Amino acid sequence: MHRNPRLLQNIIDTIPIPVGVYVGNNLKIELANAAMIKAWGKGDDVIGKTYLEIVPEIEKQQILDQALTVLKTGIAYHAKARKVDLVIEEIMTEHYFNYCFIPLFDDDGNVYGVLNTGTDITDLQLAKEEVQNANERLNMAIDNSDIGSYEIDLATKKIKTSGNFNTICSIASEVTNEGLIAKLHPDDMPAREKAHLEAETSGKICYEARIINDDQVARWTRISGKIINDKDGNPKTIIGIIQDIHEQREFEEELKKQVASRTDDLTRSNNDLMHFASVVSHDLREPLRKVKIFNSLLRNDIESHVDEKSKKYLNKVSQSAQRMENIIEGILSYSTLDKTSQHTEIIDLNEVIENIKIDLELIIKEKNAILVTCDLPEIEGAPILISQLFYNLIQNALKFSKANQPPRVIITSALTKVDGYDWVQITIKDNGIGLDAEFAEKIFTAFERLHSKDEYEGNGLGLALCRKIAKRHNGKITAKGEKDNGAEFTVTLPLKQAVDTI
Repeated sequence: MHRNPRLLQNIIDTIPIPVGVYVGNNLKIELANAAMIKAWGKGDDVIGKTYLEIVPEIEKQQILDQALTVLKTGIAYHAKARKVDLVIEEIMTEHYFNYCFIPLFDDDGNVYGVLNTGTDITDLQLAKEEVQNANERLNMAIDNSDIGSYEIDLATKKIKTSGNFNTICSIASEVTNEGLIAKLHPDDMPAREKAHLEAETSGKICYEARIINDDQVARWTRISGKIINDKDGNPKTIIGIIQDIHEQREFEEELKKQVASRTDDLTRSNNDLMHFASVVSHDLREPLRKVKIFNSLLRNDIESHVDEKSKKYLNKVSQSAQRMENIIEGILSYSTLDKTSQHTEIIDLNEVIENIKIDLELIIKEKNAILVTCDLPEIEGAPILISQLFYNLIQNALKFSKANQPPRVIITSALTKVDGYDWVQITIKDNGIGLDAEFAEKIFTAFERLHSKDEYEGNGLGLALCRKIAKRHNGKITAKGEKDNGAEFTVTLPLKQAVDTI
């Protein structure tokens, strides 16, 4: 070999792993294949130079000493997954190698050189370290959570556990699969059996069950797992986690109780409100009847002795009393809206709007409001409810006006066809404070307020009642607008109702 360097060079050049031959006490490089030259990263001119000249960085890493020891003792040296720092293109880079130094003997049995081979396993080592770090992070996360992991060998039925598994399951030592099943609450066994039956198809296990601890206290857990098959497709292992969800389940149960309690309270409050509306409306009838009677008597007594201005005031009192009677009847009707049917009539929407303008006369004058209306069609519906619908919308438009600008309310309508039937779309647009698009649905929720009572009075029911009335008439109501740039409400109603009552 020492006498035929060219032959040896040709042989090792065909080998894909790094190979080098160093001879003499100074380890002069006699042979080096392309893979070794590439690993050193110092260029092709290496033959005849010493090992230390080409890779001086190895001196402080004990690699040179290892090669010299092999040369001196004749005993080979093997390193596995050894970290080696190499200067490549003037940059120190970290590598990992499986390498060895093997002594070369002459015919007399004396060591004359060292054969150096190596395999770069840097990528493999870094991947291994990454997996190890990921496993450590995962185990740390599991240990610091309410989760325990497990692995079941389906052949031996033995269970390997980690994390909080033993704590959650109240296990002090090793346990078999049968022993763990015995700790489940009997009432939860069907859930386990169903989950394992479904896992035969899906390969995944998931169910909730109570674990009975040594002190006979049952705690809710969520058990998840995955079936791992062998190369023949037969179930081999189950790996998974168990999570303590006892506090979560207790919270859910308490929340259900509170929701049920609040629902009962709301139902009772709603019934009380309906009863109150009925009683109040009934009790208001008598004094209102007297107001109408005495106003009529007064007008008859003094009509011939008063001027036109006074007669106008008497007429206003009479009209307001009549409107009050209509409102009371409306409250009585609405208090039974969900309990009784309402008879439909032909309603002149123009007349409805005119009556609303009379009811809101004071606020219209106070704010110098402008109401622009168009010719509206007749529809079928419950007069009191339809009046209440448009009263709420127009009153809202006046209420939510800008402080420095008179309200301007424009009412338009358009006839349309829906599934072959005639409908009307009535739009009420204002120039008020507007609304954000994200609240366009929220404003129709009962008791929902976008502004405090200090800013704008109201009970948060107006628009909720509008939607309820529109739905009662088989129609709908929508809203849109921009903040500080007005709001627009569109009421869509059929001209005719399918039945005589709604």
